[in-house]
Amino acid sequence: MKIGTPKEVIEGEARVAMTPDSALQLQKLGHDCVIEAGAGKAAGFSDKDYKSAGVEVVKTAAALWKAADVVAKVRPPVDAEMKRLRDGQTLISFFNPGGNETQMNAAAKKGATVVAMEMVPRISRAQKMDALSSMANIAGYRAVIEAGNNFGRFFTGQITAAGKVPPAKVLVVGAGVAGLAAIGTSTSLGAITYAFDVRPEVAEQVESMGAEFVYLDFEEEQTDGAATGGYASVSSPEFREAQLAKFRELAPEVDIVITTALIPNREAPELWTEDMVKAMKPGSVIVDLAAEKGGNCKLTVMDEKIVTDNGVTIIGYTDFPSRMAAQSSSLYATNIRHLMTDLTPDKDGVINHDMEDDVIRGATVTHAKEVTFPPPPPKVQAIAAAPKKEVAPEPTPEERKAAEVAAFKKQTMTQVGLLGVGGLLLLLVGLVAPASFMQHFIVFVLSVFVGFQVIWGVSHSLHTPLMAVTNAISSIIILGALIQIGSSSFLITLLAALAVFMAAINIFGGFLVTRRMLAMFQKS
Repeated sequence: MKIGTPKEVIEGEARVAMTPDSALQLQKLGHDCVIEAGAGKAAGFSDKDYKSAGVEVVKTAAALWKAADVVAKVRPPVDAEMKRLRDGQTLISFFNPGGNETQMNAAAKKGATVVAMEMVPRISRAQKMDALSSMANIAGYRAVIEAGNNFGRFFTGQITAAGKVPPAKVLVVGAGVAGLAAIGTSTSLGAITYAFDVRPEVAEQVESMGAEFVYLDFEEEQTDGAATGGYASVSSPEFREAQLAKFRELAPEVDIVITTALIPNREAPELWTEDMVKAMKPGSVIVDLAAEKGGNCKLTVMDEKIVTDNGVTIIGYTDFPSRMAAQSSSLYATNIRHLMTDLTPDKDGVINHDMEDDVIRGATVTHAKEVTFPPPPPKVQAIAAAPKKEVAPEPTPEERKAAEVAAFKKQTMTQVGLLGVGGLLLLLVGLVAPASFMQHFIVFVLSVFVGFQVIWGVSHSLHTPLMAVTNAISSIIILGALIQIGSSSFLITLLAALAVFMAAINIFGGFLVTRRMLAMFQKS
């Protein structure tokens, strides 16, 4: 079959759904590739590059739509493109099925199959086709770059001869793919980064990237991300009020706010209100990645950058991925290629549109002259959730006391048994050993016992288990040497004093090294 990619007709869109590299991979699946002249120019791919990759270049969009069995593009089709769609043809693109019912019905009536890239289910097997994540990753990175371009200071703190510059404080609202990309970029630039998400389980991811997770003093049962396609669920009104109260508290402190809260086929929730904008410092920046769906900020204007009366810059651009067209096109074309791999299981150039496949069924919005949107929930979970551990019931005071008594009895019996065995061995040695040997041997045994008990009782928060053992050995040496230091022999006294000196250095040096090791893991 022929896979064709037309030039994007929406003004300012620089991405392209097929690159020379992806075309080579598609040809290995048995497909022929065709592209409209100039389709990849804005992304840095010339017609010559495509011809070198074995792609047929046609002059007009009409010729491409007529020749292609599968049309792959980026943006949802405009009316002129929908008129060119024909029976049996497959369209792969972003489609916005939740807000594009007219075109969806028109495509079904024509008998065309439409695969919406934003509807690819978020399950493990489909990650390679997840175009939303690919584009969100770029958008999150680019949002920080745009914020820095409009922010009047460094991200990182600096101390120079001319004065001290404090680090910027960045708040990222939403810790999905775009949010995590923004967090990573912000922290790598040296900013103090805070992040918030309604899913507390993402806190570990946020903190592992060097940011501080913003917790709410509010408990609410959250829906598992697996049940909502990998996205955050809608919160209760009480949770929302607690969330807004926390944002109002943070608004005067932060310099840059990046909002990423958006669920496909829904309007963006309003999270940054007008009073929060007014509370921000002059020169602050808000980047609203949900501007296309109404925005998370009340004052966001879609596709525009505005400056409020109090000097806050609000950026509502919707083309962040397009501003990095070469990278975006490479990732998106790879997503398309992986989807075509699933659609062409035999690699013979023949598409097998298996509606029993979770991924293909989830992404298909029209097929066989029927509207298939919305899809059923996937048979496998979007995110592998850890099984809930059964919490053992709390023991009663009587049970706890009985357990402590039993543990004490067991420990006592063990110690008595060890002492009995030790005493018996000492008696057997005394029957055959001379009295002078036994005197020194008893001193050695006592020093071992006392030294071990003294050092082993020290908490491991003060020294590592390895240091505990070496310190125990050193303490045994010190106790034995202290007993021998009063000997009448000068040589024995000298050796005992050296033993005390060297063992003491080992103990205090060990604690000092441990303290320095622990300090390495503490934030200044």
